[in-house]
Amino acid sequence: MLSKYHWWRDAVIYQVYVRSFLDSTGDGIGDLAGVRTGLPYLKKLGVDGIWLSPFYPSPQHDHGYDVADYCGVDPLFGDLAEFDLLMAAARRLGIKVLLDIVPNHCSSEHPWFAEALAAGPGGPARARFHFADGRGPGGDEPPNNWHAMFGGPAWTRITEADGRPGQWYLHMFTPEQPDWNWRNPGIPAEFDRVLRFWLDRGVDGFRIDVAAGLYKHPDLPDSDDPEADARTRDSVNPLAWNQPEVHEVWRHWRSVCEEYTARDGRERLLVGEVSVPTAREHARYVRPDELHQAFFFDLLGAPWEADAFRKVVSEAMQDIAGTGSTVTWVLNNHDQVRTVTRYGEPAPEGSGLGAARARAAAMLMLALPGAAYIYQGEELGLPEVVDLPDDVLTDPIFRRTGSRARVRDGCRVPLPWSGQASPFGFTSGVESARPWLPQPDYFAEYATDRALADTRSFWHLYRDGLQLRSALPQLGEGTLRWLDSPPDVLAFARGDDLVCAVNFGTAPAPAPVSGTPLLSSGPCPPGVLPGSTAAWWISDGTAL
Repeated sequence: MLSKYHWWRDAVIYQVYVRSFLDSTGDGIGDLAGVRTGLPYLKKLGVDGIWLSPFYPSPQHDHGYDVADYCGVDPLFGDLAEFDLLMAAARRLGIKVLLDIVPNHCSSEHPWFAEALAAGPGGPARARFHFADGRGPGGDEPPNNWHAMFGGPAWTRITEADGRPGQWYLHMFTPEQPDWNWRNPGIPAEFDRVLRFWLDRGVDGFRIDVAAGLYKHPDLPDSDDPEADARTRDSVNPLAWNQPEVHEVWRHWRSVCEEYTARDGRERLLVGEVSVPTAREHARYVRPDELHQAFFFDLLGAPWEADAFRKVVSEAMQDIAGTGSTVTWVLNNHDQVRTVTRYGEPAPEGSGLGAARARAAAMLMLALPGAAYIYQGEELGLPEVVDLPDDVLTDPIFRRTGSRARVRDGCRVPLPWSGQASPFGFTSGVESARPWLPQPDYFAEYATDRALADTRSFWHLYRDGLQLRSALPQLGEGTLRWLDSPPDVLAFARGDDLVCAVNFGTAPAPAPVSGTPLLSSGPCPPGVLPGSTAAWWISDGTAL
């Protein structure tokens, strides 16, 4: 019998970037055994589930988002036996497990791509990908003018088996990540097999990478703005993203999940990385027979202004929640500058403004109706590491463009767990061990042992917020109602008596509710809401 309670609608999921979470082997790279070791920490924090970044066999050109085998575990991270141990441990603790699946592209070392290179033009092996003849004399120009998300053209020319210059293949990210051709019936069938492989091993669902991708315009025509994707690093080329046929994929995947749910009553979740221009287009992906949820990135990109946040939240509640789904809120992830740094600019370094704003934003997100995703280290208040030397950067964006702009390594530096010097307990407890990205000395201030011991830390704010969210029926799923407030203050009611308010300004403002708040992101005297502070109150109703 199916449960009437849909766990995913108001779940809080913790994103585990596996290679940077905890290393059990001493090689400086996090692994599945490290994740298993860290599960009690996450249980204590109070999250409902975890999302694991790709751990499949891969040459790691894009840290696992170039998959060579969708049904295995890269030796860097363990093996299938270790994965099964992780699943069993998570189940005992009541923690859901979501896997990151990458259906838009694979690795250039995937066996099917190797077969396509060897098979020659026109055969069924190449039909699994987007191979095309070049334009111009001798086919020396790419088939169209599209640019890749990570810089450079979206096409690479191959050398045929006989040594002659050959066809070109499409890759919307890097040359090491050829795009699948979802118009070929073999691709949907293969991913059906992949889904079932992991569902049979007990996973609770999937985070879907590039969920608005998959299908390209069948004619592969030139783009009116070919550099748009590379310029913005957003999926804005309408010929390569958000094609109507992609919705049939999600309808089928939803049916597969519901098939498994019908067997045991345990709901499986599909949450998509959907990058589309508007909340209204976003809502098309979360209709009742498609994805359960899709990340809503507009809050992550909003400037630190009350009006901007109110507009984003209002549009999401109107367009997305109106489908019957719930909004899936995020403030950080493995592709973005961490909030402490993002919200601190252009304030002077050491002002603490970024940290105060990040704490307030966390309370805002946890008070909103729907689900929330926390990126590892967010609960520690980790800042972006902005001064990594060029010779340690691994992001393919840097390799492709030569520019440090929007390079993602700074938010992926391994977590500090304990101690006063790197590796801060991240790897084997050996002081001489080197994490795959260097940790700055100041990470000692953010180590988890110090955070757990300090009741004023980010960690305790998140833990207390998650406990209240779980205990108070007003929070989680539901609606909100905006309250009148001063220009720099955003205030809303959840239910009949719970109020959340955020002061986006720097000057104190009158609190919307009298009395001491249940929880606040910083010191909050009765009747006052200090600048860059958020608070939750239970009201007697007179102010609402």
